[in-house]
Amino acid sequence: MPTEILMPALSPTMEEGTLAKWLVKEGDTVSSGDLLAEIETDKATMEFEAVDEGVVGKILIDEGTEGVKVNTPIAVLLGEGESADDIGKASVAPAAAAPESAEAAPAPKEAHAAPEKGSAAPAAPEASDGSRIFASPLARRIAKDKGIDLTQLKGSGPKGRIVKADVENAQPTAQKATDKPAASAPAAAAAAAPAGPGYEQVVKMYEGRDFEEVKLDGMRKTVASRLTEAKQTIPHFYLRRDIQLDDLLKFRSTLNKQLEAKGVKLSVNDFIIKACANALQEIPAANAVWAGDRVIKLTPSDVAVAVAIDGGLFTPVIKDAHQKTLSALSAEMKDLAGRARDRKLAPHEYVGGSFAISNLGMYGIDNFDAVINPPHGAILAVGAGVKKPVVKDDGELGVATVMSVTLSVDHRVIDGALGAELLTAIKNNLENPVAMLA
Repeated sequence: MPTEILMPALSPTMEEGTLAKWLVKEGDTVSSGDLLAEIETDKATMEFEAVDEGVVGKILIDEGTEGVKVNTPIAVLLGEGESADDIGKASVAPAAAAPESAEAAPAPKEAHAAPEKGSAAPAAPEASDGSRIFASPLARRIAKDKGIDLTQLKGSGPKGRIVKADVENAQPTAQKATDKPAASAPAAAAAAAPAGPGYEQVVKMYEGRDFEEVKLDGMRKTVASRLTEAKQTIPHFYLRRDIQLDDLLKFRSTLNKQLEAKGVKLSVNDFIIKACANALQEIPAANAVWAGDRVIKLTPSDVAVAVAIDGGLFTPVIKDAHQKTLSALSAEMKDLAGRARDRKLAPHEYVGGSFAISNLGMYGIDNFDAVINPPHGAILAVGAGVKKPVVKDDGELGVATVMSVTLSVDHRVIDGALGAELLTAIKNNLENPVAMLA
């Protein structure tokens, strides 16, 4: 029977995307793992692979279509012995008004002799922890007909995806009928929060004035949504310190001379990443994230670093940063930043972490307050290093290179005293770089 290929969720936050380019055409034969299309998510442009073999019978969504909802049918795959005539009148609503689930899509003419709605692949199931179960449309449809619980299967397809063979070899299980709990009061309250004046109101304010409307792409929409959520739901508080950088700058200069033959050049930001990673190990209670109704404490230091790109930003995560050398951190950060600017990062490279760094010092900004990226417990805003008069340990007045930093903290995760300990540890590591690396 014809199989509907659905718009995939290629990132954890993706709800819709743009079908940027088809890499196949109607009539092409594809196998599992073959590239089908390029899809723009809320963060990047990614390639979409086939999980079943067959012939592309019909393309339902044209390339360049924006706002295609996840689980919307985008093409039909024909199996052995099937032809375009078997597709029947299969069609799909416009992307902007896509059905909420694949069950709402018209079913192919030759489907199982089951109830009418059962012929379409059911929506992607979720595990008990709320994470999405990845399965091919054909596997989901067979699982539904055979009464198999997909959450109990381990997929053998690409990246653990459940495919036809996994379902056919599985035994039917008793499905648990569970109703999704009603939305919590905080979520309802956030949804009811005022969103400011709407488009019509704003345009009316500027009637008679020259202006240009800038359409939001997926990334801009995501940035707007997540930062609004962050400021409305996270109880921020802020801690500030001045850090003297002269010893670090001298040490960096020495290391760069020694590493020049290897083509390595360390930046101040590399030291900041290392200092924060080590501090999270020194103050392990602060290495934590907010998880709805509890706090999750992480063991490794996974540090996210904000990277500005045209139209938005990425926060790629350097995992196990406390275990890596400065040269390794530098090379990894350069690679992540370069691919972030090209929008070529994979989701696992910008998801996770407990702590983030946002450095605007290279733009001459003295200090600023950064917005926490949920579910992180804190973010460090880094300003420029500037020459300032300081009182030295001997009481004499001198001049030092001083960098101002602000730690934005989620009070649900980290209390004031704990945040102060973390910031002090970061300061000590940066002002004593040799000891930090010992």
